Amino acid sequence: MSHVIKKILLAGVIAVLAALPFQAVAGDTLQRVVDFQVLRVGMSGNQPPMTMTTREGGLMGFDVDLAQALAMAMQVKLEIKTIPFGELMKALEEEKIDMVISNMSITPERTQSVSFVGPYMMSGMSILTRDSVLTKITSAEEFNRGNLKLLALSNSTHANFVKTVAPDATLIEFGSYDEGVAMLIDGKADAMVADMTQCLLAVMRFPDAGLITLEKPLTVEPVGIAVSKDDAQFMNLVDNYLTAYEKTGVLNQLRKKWFEDDAWVAALP
Repeated sequence: MSHVIKKILLAGVIAVLAALPFQAVAGDTLQRVVDFQVLRVGMSGNQPPMTMTTREGGLMGFDVDLAQALAMAMQVKLEIKTIPFGELMKALEEEKIDMVISNMSITPERTQSVSFVGPYMMSGMSILTRDSVLTKITSAEEFNRGNLKLLALSNSTHANFVKTVAPDATLIEFGSYDEGVAMLIDGKADAMVADMTQCLLAVMRFPDAGLITLEKPLTVEPVGIAVSKDDAQFMNLVDNYLTAYEKTGVLNQLRKKWFEDDAWVAALP
């Protein structure tokens, strides 16, 4: 994290702490964070540029920086747990983590099990393919063809999207985006349904693979932080921090760092 961003984060932390009212009684999650002085954040570690693993085995990305900012605001140690995306919700419900920050879209179905803070970003669903005909698709229903094999991250909104709008197509679910891109390059599927940022990144990382993506996203999805629905105080605390980071420019700085500057690509495996 750059020195400039750290200074902005510190200013945001000070502003938040000064504005927060004292809470005498904490819920289970908040009490656990206070007692153990640790914030446990779950993320997949394979959703660039939000969360990704470097060639040295460390984690970086927008969501990693946001998690660091929240831990700094709470004045506790950050512990990031890398968990397959499809298992993150279960880990939160079983209290193995305190929150999920992993490019997770806010949906009615997920909100039945957890609460969301945000959104802190708007994401768009797109496709990655080697077929120039598919990139001219303007309607999601045009995917509903029995001869198409479509890739999507397991237990994601992308997988649900394919099941809903293209039931005649063959859905192939995968565990990580690297796996999905490799399958597409190897010709094991016709297209991958994913966030537009991940599609653009794949095109940039593999310039000789013939990968192409849509000019405009098929959908727009709000991305938020998932927390326990049983601890309103913890949710309120996180919401205060996120609001302060938006107003003080922290989130805007992170967007510029991870979406406008591609210097971080060199650190990928």
